Amino acid sequence: MSGDTVHDHHAGAPAGKVSPMSRFIDRVALHVSAGKGGNGCASVHREKFKPLGGPDGGNGGRGGAVILEVDPGVHTLLDFHYHQHAKAENGTQGMGGNRSGSNGDDLVLKVPDGTVVLDPDGTVLADLVGVGTRFEAASGGRGGLGNAALASKARKAPGFALLGEAGVERDLVLELKSVADVGLVGFPSAGKSSLVATLSAAKPKIADYPFTTLTPNLGVVSSGDTTFTIADVPGLIPGASEGRGLGLEFLRHLERTAVLAHVVDCATLEPGRDPISDVDALEAELAAYKPALDADSGLGDLAERPRIVILNKVDVPEAAELAEMVTPDFEARGWPVFSISTVSHSGLRPLTFALAKLVHDYREAHPPAEPARQVLRPVARNEAAFTVVPDPETPGGFVVRGTRPERWVAQTQFDNDEAVGYLADRLARLGVEDELVKQGAQPGAFVTIGDVGFEWEPQTPAGVDITRTGRGTDARLDQVDRIGADERKHARRVRRGLVDPDEDTE
Repeated sequence: MSGDTVHDHHAGAPAGKVSPMSRFIDRVALHVSAGKGGNGCASVHREKFKPLGGPDGGNGGRGGAVILEVDPGVHTLLDFHYHQHAKAENGTQGMGGNRSGSNGDDLVLKVPDGTVVLDPDGTVLADLVGVGTRFEAASGGRGGLGNAALASKARKAPGFALLGEAGVERDLVLELKSVADVGLVGFPSAGKSSLVATLSAAKPKIADYPFTTLTPNLGVVSSGDTTFTIADVPGLIPGASEGRGLGLEFLRHLERTAVLAHVVDCATLEPGRDPISDVDALEAELAAYKPALDADSGLGDLAERPRIVILNKVDVPEAAELAEMVTPDFEARGWPVFSISTVSHSGLRPLTFALAKLVHDYREAHPPAEPARQVLRPVARNEAAFTVVPDPETPGGFVVRGTRPERWVAQTQFDNDEAVGYLADRLARLGVEDELVKQGAQPGAFVTIGDVGFEWEPQTPAGVDITRTGRGTDARLDQVDRIGADERKHARRVRRGLVDPDEDTE
């Protein structure tokens, strides 16, 4: 069995040597960064005898997205355990001659079937089931418009372009919840791994001591026309739902199962242990565990899943007697009971047929939904909305929050007066300037939008016909008392205590 020495529980020989824990990883934290959009280009067409042929700057390319995709060849999240940061390619800058920049390539990360994507707060963002199912974990930034796209009746030859947007960055948690039809639960060394090995071609590690199984084992079983998967979940103990032992780490693998099978060790010699108390203890843990997928999976609580009881190791005479004694108690609960031995293979055939029927009935009652190829969970938001609130850190200052204002500010080249004037027009049309007046903002008030702060100049007329001036300038901003970009930067550094107030800004 993969080179490991194996001894059965009944042989009386010492347990064989067990190799180090296999690197089965079923929960990882992942930081994803989409690509930045390329900057637009500010260019003017020039040729002989036509020194000013009009704007021809192309748009920047879109940044690549980070996409999670189910791949049947991937069975663990091990790769993300070692590489917890993923970044997509940036878009390239636009060029003259109306040539747009190239889009950044999407980064497609392969994940196992049954991967659940959560945010750091535990909210389920996507449930990736079905080969080819995809989820856009982080969208790429849009490319900035070139001056050709910004040309209008008012600005026939813009001397500026827009910067590309930053890609989305976010922290995610990936959890693997095995896609199995039958989940085997039981105390450590109850014989679950042996049962998987006997019923299927799986070769799990087996030995005679608790917690031999450190990873879920999956096997495929065929019975008549029904083929189903069976999962051996590592041993549970009382308190598993609260984090004791290994149980909490692997209870998530039971969330998708159609049938729960209690595997009971009828030959245990541990004091205070008997089949009924074992099953009752594990039922309490299953009832206490709250699956994260209840709301979306349609599977319901674990307490609602069909049950079956498997009394194992009846090849031992004392175990066979005990199994016969406790069978009526389990049958009184409405649970089918099967006495088996993975050593002598007695009782395995009826058990296989019974499991196949339970799985078949469950599938009939819960037909699978069509596998999705794209998972999108957009957050409803009004991009036109914005708020203006007093700045708690700056007396007389204000903070403007909103998707559009923050994006527009991030796209603006503040060392270009014409670009600043274009931003003023956009903010005025959105109603930001009117709202600042209503809030009582005074000339020179420090206003913060996104990561940029500036002194508000309400006397600057926005949205009016623009007097043609040199490229990169705006007549409305050509004022002697206007604070330049270098002075604004110096003022911010002074407020943060980074430089001396009397230091020269030159």
